[in-house]
Amino acid sequence: MFAPIGRPRVMGIVNVTPDSFSDGGRFLATDDAVSHGHELLADGADILDIGGESTRPGATRPLVGDELARVIPVIEELVGAGAVISVDTMRAEVAEAAVAAGARIVNDVSGGLADPRILEVVADSEAAYVAMHWRAHGATMQRFTEYADGVVASVRAELEARLDAGLAAGIPEGRIVLDPGLGFSKTADQNWELLRGLDRVADLGRPILVGASRKAFLGLLLADGDGRPRPVGERESAHAAITVHLARAGVWCTRVHDVRATRDVLAAAQRLDDLERRDQQ
Repeated sequence: MFAPIGRPRVMGIVNVTPDSFSDGGRFLATDDAVSHGHELLADGADILDIGGESTRPGATRPLVGDELARVIPVIEELVGAGAVISVDTMRAEVAEAAVAAGARIVNDVSGGLADPRILEVVADSEAAYVAMHWRAHGATMQRFTEYADGVVASVRAELEARLDAGLAAGIPEGRIVLDPGLGFSKTADQNWELLRGLDRVADLGRPILVGASRKAFLGLLLADGDGRPRPVGERESAHAAITVHLARAGVWCTRVHDVRATRDVLAAAQRLDDLERRDQQ
């Protein structure tokens, strides 16, 4: 899972939710979510990230039973098709059931802060663990955008604390991935600073996952003359530029909605980089 492949891995998003910011409701039915997963695999996804809780700003949390009912049947179907599955959850119960159903990654946007027992669940499994930088749930997270030491230094320090918590719970270091948490308790400018400072996060010595796809800071960048953000589905061109940046920064994985476009961008960037290396030899 972590062996170099010459480019970032591409994690395709399957939101089994009624209220995700980009495609909420489109794949809430199990059959629709599974079909979408197959489409993402055909487009070149290396990993599918299955989530049953929206973490957009302002989102309210589903009941645990509802989250389980959304994601577990989808995971079972896609694991049966040979997909590498990540479960996007903050809850130990959901992580435990997902791993039992065949998920190989637990992608916890709270880094263990929302439900500390999730660290024990992962430690007792063979799953990899993504610890994201997080300060609060969606309903209140944008109240926590003050970073006394600057966003890059603060995020690095807070992620290091989550790495230490994972290790203390018994998760082997080689199974931990870090995510700077673009859009979570971050202003638009802070997201750009984090992208520019990814090397500081990578200094912690763990693979890095980044999710920038379709997020609000891209909409603001591309706002029209009246200040209206670019609609969610029309931000892929800006995301392409970020994808090239991530590839050259050496990130392990990028989490995206449009897998085909991302793979196309990575292929072109890799071809140019290969020619540049050849010319330098």
